[in-house]
Amino acid sequence: MWGTFARSESRAAATARAVVFALALGLAGCTGETFQRGYVLPEGALAQIPLGASQEQVLLVLGTPSTVATVSGEAFYYISQKVDRPVAFMQTKVTDQRVIAVYFDRDRKVQRLAEYGMKDGHIFDFVSQTTPTSGNDLNVITTMIHNLQGKGS
Repeated sequence: MWGTFARSESRAAATARAVVFALALGLAGCTGETFQRGYVLPEGALAQIPLGASQEQVLLVLGTPSTVATVSGEAFYYISQKVDRPVAFMQTKVTDQRVIAVYFDRDRKVQRLAEYGMKDGHIFDFVSQTTPTSGNDLNVITTMIHNLQGKGS
């Protein structure tokens, strides 16, 4: 009699452990994730592009740009976004977005590099550590950032 009771108790404990394990495994599939959309900047890539470098060198180091503009001179833009999804079936939330801009002079040599993103609610250049104040280029960057956020222009 005691042997039967002990066996049924150990089966119940084993079943409970199996149920807990199955639930934990199922919930593990629902955990959040972070992923990158668009351009992924290779480590140290911007350091490989000195002022005066050619467009060909930029293309070799950074690859094909996300878009090209000729607002006031030619510029390559590399656009990226980091998004989080707290649970597998929920919507994503943008946690970071960047636009790397490479500006060229008339001879197609690098004139300036910038890495724009949002800081304290304003567009910020992480290369020069400044907030751009005006100009056609700022309008282009602002439009890109707002489109990435889904706010339109």
